[in-house]
Amino acid sequence: MHDDRSLVESRLKRVLDERIRPAVYPLSVPLQVGIWTAPDEPVPVTEGLAAPRTPIAVGDAWGAPWGTSWLTVSGTVPEEWAGRTVEALIDLGFDANMPGFQCEGLVYRPDGSPVKGLNPRNQWVRIASPAAGGEEVLLHVEAASNPVILDYHPFLPTELGDKDTAGDRPQYRLARMDLAVLDETVWELVADLEVLGELMAELPVEGARRWDILRAVERALDAIDLQDVGGTAARARAELTGVLASPAEASAHRISAVGHAHIDSAWLWPLRETVRKVARTTANMTALLEDEPDFVYTMSQAQQYAWIKEHRPEVYARVKKAVAEGRFVPAGGMWVESDTNMPSSEAMARQFVHGKRFFLDEFGVENQEAWLPDTFGFAGGLPQIIKEAGSKWLLTQKISWSQVNSFPHHTFWWEGIDGTRIFTHFPPIDTYNCSMQGREIAHAVRNFKDKGRASHSIAPTGWGDGGGGTTREMIAKAARLRDLEGSARVRWERPAEFFTKAQAEYPDPPVWVGELYLELHRATLTSQARTKQGNRTSENLLREAELWAATAAVRTGLPYPYEELDRIWKTVLLHQFHDILPGSSIAWVHREAERTYAAVAEELTAIIDRAQRALAGRGDSDVVFNGAPHARAGVPAGGARRADALPAAGGRCTVEPADGGGHVLDNGLLRVTVDARGLVVSVVDLDTGRETIAPGAAANLLQLHPDFPNMWDAWDVDRFYRNTVTDLTGHDEIVVTADTPHTAAVRVTRSFGSSTAVQTLTLTAGAKRLDLDTEVDWHETEKFLKAAFPLDLHTDRYAAETQFGHLHRPTHTNTSWEAAKFEACNHRFVHLEEPGWGVALVTASTYGHDVTRTVRPEDHGTTTTVRASLLRAPRFPDPHTDQGLHRFRHALVPGADIGDAVREGYRINLPERRVPGGADVAPLVSVDDDAVVLSAVKLADDGSGDVVVRLYESRGGRARTRLAAGFPLAAARRCDLLERPREDALAVQADGVAVDLRPFQLVTLRLTRG
Repeated sequence: MHDDRSLVESRLKRVLDERIRPAVYPLSVPLQVGIWTAPDEPVPVTEGLAAPRTPIAVGDAWGAPWGTSWLTVSGTVPEEWAGRTVEALIDLGFDANMPGFQCEGLVYRPDGSPVKGLNPRNQWVRIASPAAGGEEVLLHVEAASNPVILDYHPFLPTELGDKDTAGDRPQYRLARMDLAVLDETVWELVADLEVLGELMAELPVEGARRWDILRAVERALDAIDLQDVGGTAARARAELTGVLASPAEASAHRISAVGHAHIDSAWLWPLRETVRKVARTTANMTALLEDEPDFVYTMSQAQQYAWIKEHRPEVYARVKKAVAEGRFVPAGGMWVESDTNMPSSEAMARQFVHGKRFFLDEFGVENQEAWLPDTFGFAGGLPQIIKEAGSKWLLTQKISWSQVNSFPHHTFWWEGIDGTRIFTHFPPIDTYNCSMQGREIAHAVRNFKDKGRASHSIAPTGWGDGGGGTTREMIAKAARLRDLEGSARVRWERPAEFFTKAQAEYPDPPVWVGELYLELHRATLTSQARTKQGNRTSENLLREAELWAATAAVRTGLPYPYEELDRIWKTVLLHQFHDILPGSSIAWVHREAERTYAAVAEELTAIIDRAQRALAGRGDSDVVFNGAPHARAGVPAGGARRADALPAAGGRCTVEPADGGGHVLDNGLLRVTVDARGLVVSVVDLDTGRETIAPGAAANLLQLHPDFPNMWDAWDVDRFYRNTVTDLTGHDEIVVTADTPHTAAVRVTRSFGSSTAVQTLTLTAGAKRLDLDTEVDWHETEKFLKAAFPLDLHTDRYAAETQFGHLHRPTHTNTSWEAAKFEACNHRFVHLEEPGWGVALVTASTYGHDVTRTVRPEDHGTTTTVRASLLRAPRFPDPHTDQGLHRFRHALVPGADIGDAVREGYRINLPERRVPGGADVAPLVSVDDDAVVLSAVKLADDGSGDVVVRLYESRGGRARTRLAAGFPLAAARRCDLLERPREDALAVQADGVAVDLRPFQLVTLRLTRG
């Protein structure tokens, strides 16, 4: 037989494109259109509906960047269409290839009730089925002219990302504006042919099934009269019934499809636009749920539900109804789909606290899964947090983006730093925007790495980011793929149904231990430094606000600011979204975040000040408050002492000239030599005589690299950036700025490019650390600034702090997995150690770093270099990223063990506070083991007055501690993160309880006051 396969396949494509799809709407008449453009920001619906309209026609330009236009479309259903299905086709000027990244609309009825969203792949609005001839049509469209930021030539710098610089040139032209008859038989034929054509293309050429489909398609094409597609569509469909009815093999892979629209809470649009994207999408999805009885839709991010509740209550009412029916599924149990690398321990816990509590309060739903399809890697502390929140599963997809190594599993146990395991699934379909195309389904089957042991995977299905979610076309395809030979079996199922089946089928999958590192988007640990500093400052202030407000409430009766703290936490959690905190959003988002963080700091500082003044009482001394979890300078952790009662500072500091120029700083614990270039060439631990800095090297060395990754500018740093480096050794000025009995400091000023850096190096009496203040006035572009610390230290691994502990990473590159981790995250410290002696680099606001090692040819010793990442200057999506003044604080701590690293990390982030008064303040709670850290001290969220304490083992060993309450203690219970009791009451003795902890274990205790 002659091979005519290509001929038939080409015929199918042309006939579909040029004859069958156009026949879906065989009859149409134009609609009349009027427009009104809001003068600035979006207006309330009532105002938009009432505003006067100006006529506008198809082909006319509309929509300045970030503008809102209100369109009114009107017309009359022709009499001869009576009994037919009639729809309005409203094309705002869409590009079908960009769902979610351009203009969008929300359709309203004249009474202001929302109908559905308008998107590039979802332009129809049902008018009637069957229609009545002469029926009047009147609809309003709130149209957002969001500019295209990520265009066909991606990553080009653009000023469109900020309303102040975007200009007012219209972005779009109105396209089709018609009333049209929908031929449902032709529409079904399109779905038949698309499913079979896409399946056929994925089947082996030598297999009989491909040829069976080919011949059936050929017969169907023969049955169509191309001049009367509607009249012959049923005949063509009849030719396909046999191949569509052939069932899947018994061993076919099973895909749980779930409706989905991953909506970034901010990214290439501002927060206010996400509010509207969510409203449009949920309006679409609740309407679709009413039409499709088998369909199930899921949406994560409690913040997005809260936005609909506040801004679109009519849509929210539809959501609540669908949730109650079990068809609209709240997923994930987090406030937002946050970054998981950089948020602090408490912030990561509160993502689940606030997310799960919202879903419980609003819907009575408790999530069992964490849902993070798009997050840029996962910290090793996350499994324990998920479990402590009452969940047990995790879904993500992003790890499939890794550049170097293909992750070896799709379903597995993920074991965190404390030993907690979470059942985890990566969809092998490799997208969280599945559209039910044959190539996607076939890829999931081929790609699934657990064949022979498991047969289930999940497919989040729908256009995201304002693309409108799942479409009726996707549902039609899924119906045909339910049981089709040659394909995986597809069912609409809730995430919990998938996970339950998957875990039952595969109860003993392989185990992955430690962080889930994404081999991509590493530069998100550094981009937009102000956003990152705002986050860190907010986290620290929230810790203090809760601690001091709780202490004041218990000790003085000062009202606890429940509502204020709840609101502020939600604001901070929102800004930890995985395109805000990572620095990968447009300029508008980050400028707004900077203002928000400033307001948050002002409000939290006022809460702290009010509580501390209540505690300090009256007096003519200063009262020194210590919000850190370790005692320091005579002030207990979580307590306060009068300044005049504190022990006098011990020890002295000196600054002497150094041989060959420069200065020697000495406080009796460290001797630091700063050479004539202003670089640290020696740091001697005087207790041991040990030199910290590698021979011939210089520390606190600023290094500048070119930084132009192959793509994803704000997200990525590619390994080749290291090929070129400039050491910034020149200086403008070196001066001694402090030479007192208790401090010794040197300030170094440098100029480079268009920028300047001022570094201040300070020794303090009694402190075994070198404090490093760096102020950079940054005006570079496409450059990467790091601060290097080459250490005379041999180790094959180092510790980096993460949530509720730390994890170890290699210093070598033996394998491709290790080599790929050339930029990584830490919270407050990195720590390197030889047996008996170590060094910590602690930080107040930076996250990115790298650690490398070399062997010196002179003495064969090992130099291990730690570099803190300070600033970048990518030009997409914000062409002015990080321009301006920045301040960074670090400290080098020689002779540090891991406990010193933990303590110094908290110290630099939580400076003492002084308040006028006369009272000492005993800690509200305390522990007797420094390895145990109090992560949070607060009052219970339910307003009961109970004190909630969260603590964790911080050094990676076992700990037994006594938690002492500074108040009469009636009862103590272990709780989950949501403060719900988990176990029987603990034994209380002398207003305290004994607590045993595993390495890195976190424990939440609820203390009832007597």
